[in-house]
Amino acid sequence: MSSRLPSTPPPATGRGAPGGDSAPTALRVAVQALAAVVAGYLAMGVTAALGLWAAGAADLPGGFAAVLAAVVVMAAGGQVEIAGSAGSLAGTQGQLTAMPLTVTLVGALVTGAVFLRPLRHHAVARAGGLAARAAAVTALWLAALAGLSAVARHDFRLAIDVGDPQEPLTDLFGELLDAAEPTVGFRTLVGPTLGYGLLWILGVLLVALLVSRRSPLPARVLRHHEAVRPVASAMLLLLLAYVAIGLVVGLVVAATKGHAAETLAVLLLGLPNVSWLALGVGIGGSWEGSVDGPFGLPMPQLLDTVLRGGDGPDLSTVDLPSLAAQDGRAWWLLPVAAVLVLAAAFVAAVRSPARFRPWHHALHVGVAFALTMLAITPLTLVEARVGLSILGIGDLAALGGEVVLRPEVWRTAGLALVWGLLAGFLAGLLATGVRHRGQVPPGADEPGQDAGQG
Repeated sequence: MSSRLPSTPPPATGRGAPGGDSAPTALRVAVQALAAVVAGYLAMGVTAALGLWAAGAADLPGGFAAVLAAVVVMAAGGQVEIAGSAGSLAGTQGQLTAMPLTVTLVGALVTGAVFLRPLRHHAVARAGGLAARAAAVTALWLAALAGLSAVARHDFRLAIDVGDPQEPLTDLFGELLDAAEPTVGFRTLVGPTLGYGLLWILGVLLVALLVSRRSPLPARVLRHHEAVRPVASAMLLLLLAYVAIGLVVGLVVAATKGHAAETLAVLLLGLPNVSWLALGVGIGGSWEGSVDGPFGLPMPQLLDTVLRGGDGPDLSTVDLPSLAAQDGRAWWLLPVAAVLVLAAAFVAAVRSPARFRPWHHALHVGVAFALTMLAITPLTLVEARVGLSILGIGDLAALGGEVVLRPEVWRTAGLALVWGLLAGFLAGLLATGVRHRGQVPPGADEPGQDAGQG
C-alpha cells in the first residue's frame, strides 16, 4: 500500500474539527480584530513619527501631532487637501497626493501578520469565519481612520517674500499681506479617505491570505492555492528584497556621505517609493515629473536632479537612460532586476507542484509580476503644490513650489508581463532538477494510481 499522504486535508466539519474557526465567538473575533488594528496603527504611527523627526517636523509650531496623523492617514490611502488665505485679495492654494510607502508597508505587514496569527493552527477555515474576521478588522480599521482624519487638520503661518519693498507694486502687495498674514493648512477629505481606506484594508487582508503558505483557506478555494500562493509569496519576497537593498544602500549613504537626517527621513517615509521605482526603471519602465521652487519631497539627490532638468514647462522623463546620464552607476539597476526577478521566479517554481511545466511557470509569473507592478506603480504617484494667488493670479513656482512624479503604469506593467514570462519559463527549467513540494518520490505510486492499491 502506498505511504503517500493526501496533498490536502479533508474539509473539517463539526464543532471540534481541526478547522475550529467554524464557530468563533463574537468576543474572540472582536478582540483579535482589535489587536490587528491597534498593532497596525501603532506600527504606522511609530514609523511615521521617526520619519517626521528625521525630516525636522518636530520643530513645527504646535502641529506635529496633526502632521503625524495626516501622514498615517495618507499611508492608509487617505486624501489630504491644502488650503489657506491671506486676506480678501489673496489666498494660498495647494495640492498633495502622495503615499509614504514605508509607513504603508510597515502597517500592512503588521496588520496582516496579526490578522493571520489566530488561524495558524487551523487546517481549513470556513468562509463564514474568515468573512467575520475580515469584517471586524475592516469596521474597526475604518473607525480608527475616521478618528485620525478628525485630528489631521492644522494651519500654519506662511512667510513669503513678495519682492523688493522699494517697488510700488510689491509694496502694495506687502501692505495687503501685512493686513492679513498668509496661512496654509491641511484638511482630510473624509469621504474619499474612508473609501480608499476601505480598499486599502481589504487589499491588505486579501494579500495576506494569498501570500501566506500556511494559513487556512475555505475548502472550495483550497485546490487553487498551489497555483496562486507560491507565486504570490514570491512577488512579495521580490518587493521586500528591493526594500532591503534600498535600506542597506541608504544606511551606507547616511553613514558615509553626510546629510544623515535627510537620508533617514527618506528611509522612514519613502523607502519603497524609491525602491519600487528602481524595480520599475530596472525592467524598462519610466516615470515623468518635475521639481520647481525651493522645496521638494524627501528623495535621493539623483532623482531630484533628473526631475529638475526639464526644459521649461516640459516634464522630465525618469528612466534608465536619464538616470544613467547623471550617474553611470544607475545601469546596475538592469542586472539587479534580472537577477532578483529570476530569483523570485525560481522560488515560485521550486515551491510549486512538480506537475507544473515550464510554460505553466511562465504564465503564472508573467501574470503575477504584471499584476504586482499594476498594483504598486500607481502608489508611487507624487503631486505636491503650494503657492500664493493674488487677485486670482499666482505663479506656484515663483511664490511656492511643486513636485510632480507620475508613473507610466501600463508601460511598466506590460514590460513586467514580458519579464515575468521569460523569467518564469527559465526558472521552470532551472527548477526541474530541484525537488518540488509535492513531488512523487521514485518508486512511489503514479499520480493517477489509486492510493489504496497494494
